[in-house]
Amino acid sequence: MEKEKKIKVFLGITYVLIISIFLWVFLNKYSFNEITSYEFIKNNRDYLIEIKNSNFFLIIGIFFVSIILWVLLLGFGTPVCLLAGFIFGKWLGTILVVFGLSVGSTLLYIFANYFLKKFIEEKFANKFSSLSKKFKDNEFNFFLIYRFVGGIPFAISNILPTLFNIKVNNFFFGSLLGLTPQLFVWVSLGSGLEKIIRANEKAPSFSEVILHPDIYIPIICFIILMVFVIIIKNLFYKK
Repeated sequence: MEKEKKIKVFLGITYVLIISIFLWVFLNKYSFNEITSYEFIKNNRDYLIEIKNSNFFLIIGIFFVSIILWVLLLGFGTPVCLLAGFIFGKWLGTILVVFGLSVGSTLLYIFANYFLKKFIEEKFANKFSSLSKKFKDNEFNFFLIYRFVGGIPFAISNILPTLFNIKVNNFFFGSLLGLTPQLFVWVSLGSGLEKIIRANEKAPSFSEVILHPDIYIPIICFIILMVFVIIIKNLFYKK
């Protein structure tokens, strides 16, 4: 138990340290006014696209590994989805994010299963005991629903299945399929933002942004998806 607490503290300190260093370097290089200006966003959009085009496969590899590390450091999926759509477009961006998050989640699950299992059982076993039988009856299908439904912070949702002893292959492929619909929506939104910035030299108005098909269509899809998720969630978590 003491070992598990030390691992948890180490991960937390590492995560905070990395984020702090990044913010310190970033904010020392750019002022707040710069990073909130449209010109800054557009110029960096051009810079990112140029780097991607000149080192395509290298950037894909770096981005893929970065997603995995992000998940292992207990990061959540939305920022990487938006960034993937912004840099790579909705199709390639979705492939990178889905596989990256699935691999990272699976590695985190394996790590938690070996080092944090007792700690997780003490914290969450009673709260989610009603799901144990459902997972035992049809592990893959219920894990697929579990991934699709969400509603639990991403980092916790990756380690919680240690309670149900999910097979690693079921965890990976369930994540791959279950996460895809919601990830595609967020990646599409990131891709839409990139298209708007590319097409406008000056900052567009809020109405121009929200009424752009590449923005309002993903938002509508997200709303529909959330309604569908709520319906399934009520059935899935029903005792």
